[in-house]
Amino acid sequence: MPADHTEHPAIGPDHQLPAPAPRKSKAGGIIVWIVVLLVFALGFWLVLRKHDQAQSAKAPRGGGGPVTITTATAQKGDIGAYLDSIGTVTPVYTTSLTSQVTGIVTAVQYREGQTVHKGDPLVQIDERPFAATLLQAQGTLERDQNVLAQAQMDLERYRDAWARKAIPKQTLDDQEKLVLQDQGLVKLDQGLVQFDQVQLDFCRITSPISGTVGLRLIDPGNVVQSSGTTTLAVITQLQPITVIFTISEDNLGQVQQQLRKNARLAVDAYDRAGLKKIASGKLLTLDNQIDTTTGTVKARASFDNKDFGLFPNEFVNTKLLVDTLHDATLIPTSAIQHNGQTAFVYVVQDNTAHMRTIKTGVTDSGTAQVTGINPGDVLATSSFDKLQDNSKVVISKTPPPGNTQGSSAP
Repeated sequence: MPADHTEHPAIGPDHQLPAPAPRKSKAGGIIVWIVVLLVFALGFWLVLRKHDQAQSAKAPRGGGGPVTITTATAQKGDIGAYLDSIGTVTPVYTTSLTSQVTGIVTAVQYREGQTVHKGDPLVQIDERPFAATLLQAQGTLERDQNVLAQAQMDLERYRDAWARKAIPKQTLDDQEKLVLQDQGLVKLDQGLVQFDQVQLDFCRITSPISGTVGLRLIDPGNVVQSSGTTTLAVITQLQPITVIFTISEDNLGQVQQQLRKNARLAVDAYDRAGLKKIASGKLLTLDNQIDTTTGTVKARASFDNKDFGLFPNEFVNTKLLVDTLHDATLIPTSAIQHNGQTAFVYVVQDNTAHMRTIKTGVTDSGTAQVTGINPGDVLATSSFDKLQDNSKVVISKTPPPGNTQGSSAP
């Protein structure tokens, strides 16, 4: 075979190929990633630590430290069982006066808001036409009375003549009937006189009741009609006054039971907000039927209203005292907490709060009758957001900042 004369480059120190660039170490990359993960892990741990510290600061301090609270002591006493409702002040009498005759008003004899008594003059209507008519009727009556007297005299003469057989019987009978006719005319005249007298009296309008007059509705010179609807004055009796309110049919038996015993049930009237007591009165009676649309029955209570605190048509809150519980255990309603359907309180003993389940009964003006605790027990009335069963407490006379008295579950 022929010799291979292909020339190869000379290999030597001056003709060596360049060495490839060194690669990054695989182990070094792993270390970098480990460092990055450690940094993230450290940051995440710090975030969790701060979160746990915040949660521990908000958590109840039952086991961490004493809770500052205010307290109240359960008492033994009496409490009333009340039925609350909304009522309307209703006067016993309200009179709207209208004219019974047609005429001109000559005088208005009352002042707006004046307190009047029964029989006091209020309005005067021109009475001259009615006085003239009455005078005519009286004249007619006098004439017919004299005619009757003359007929009676003639009747006596005819009777004497008939006794002597001087006149026929028919003449006597006719005279007797004439007397009867004249008697009828006299009665007719008497009726006309009485009617005209009444019309004359209608010209002098007086108060039929004692009460307070409202605003003036007419002026002198106005013409009023007997068949009109113009109101001359409105009089309302303010003392005494009544309040009409409703009672649920569920409580009707309880109230009727007391009424059958002739008990005088007390009723208190409060303002619209239910905070200020306006007056105290007594229950008068119940209505005779239940309103089927509301399931309630109306009741009427009477109030003396000596200070005029109740005003007609005013809306008030009423509290009907149905019964009084004696020797009951009483606590402030602010001490009662609820967990669902269960009511409980925190009883403080040896600076420790113990949760105690109770049953609530009658409630009145921030005080509740309960069973499950004893009079003399000291109860927590604040800081319920921090209290737990067996929490250590410190009693303070003033509520701490952020006091929570609402219902909450432990």
